[in-house]
Amino acid sequence: MRWGRIPVHAIVLVLMVIWFTPVLGLFTSSFRTASDTASTGWWMAFVAPLFTGYNYQQAFAIAGVGGSMATSLAISIPVTVMTTLLSAVGAFALTTMSFRGRSILSLLLVALLVVPPQVTLVPMLQFFTAVGLSGTVPAVWIFQVGFTLPFGIFLVRGFIASIPEDVLEAAAIDGASALRIFRSVVLPLSLPILASLSIMQFLWSWNDLLVPLLFLGGTDLTQPMTVQIAGLVQETGQGQSLLLASTVVSTLLPLTILIGLQRYFVRGILGGAVKG
Repeated sequence: MRWGRIPVHAIVLVLMVIWFTPVLGLFTSSFRTASDTASTGWWMAFVAPLFTGYNYQQAFAIAGVGGSMATSLAISIPVTVMTTLLSAVGAFALTTMSFRGRSILSLLLVALLVVPPQVTLVPMLQFFTAVGLSGTVPAVWIFQVGFTLPFGIFLVRGFIASIPEDVLEAAAIDGASALRIFRSVVLPLSLPILASLSIMQFLWSWNDLLVPLLFLGGTDLTQPMTVQIAGLVQETGQGQSLLLASTVVSTLLPLTILIGLQRYFVRGILGGAVKG
């Protein structure tokens, strides 16, 4: 049995090497000088080690990485919180409450999952301009929450539907209101899937380029990390060094969150898949 697993382990090892090699190259090159990066490959850093933190100093001093990270957090955190809470409330209503039009609303929810957000960018930009939200962070909040909410409700609804009805009925018999059942019963039981949704939402919002680029105006220091990095080489004219260092900085926070909360992420996804 153990010998039969060798091919599987070998394939996993090869995939890990394929994934890790460019990451190692990015991280290593960010600590090399501009001349070394331009003249030799990143692997030469292990032959003749010469590392410097100058690129990171310049990334914060010239490229404004600190301000960009603050803007990215100002977008990603509220979007994550709003999407998670609204998804939980919407999923609870569609799963446990009976009201006219629930079936139609459920079908509409599924239909919205296949609508690409790109087709609504121009109409939404016109709308935000008309109401005075163009160039503001709330415009990005509204768009990102609106287009990830159908998926969030769909994901959480499958998990809530797996909760035994006896549990909800027992709470109702004890006199608990719908709000109390949601707060004291459904939310605690749904924490794994909500944690998974929060991680996915934060990573998507943090890495989103198109929506902030279109909706969020301002100076260089108010641009989120993705927009700042996208125009970094053209704006600074200082080549790859700043780009590499800024890219490494932009990946540290989401990578830390994913590694630190990995078990909750996997538990929520597997729990939803098995129970749903």
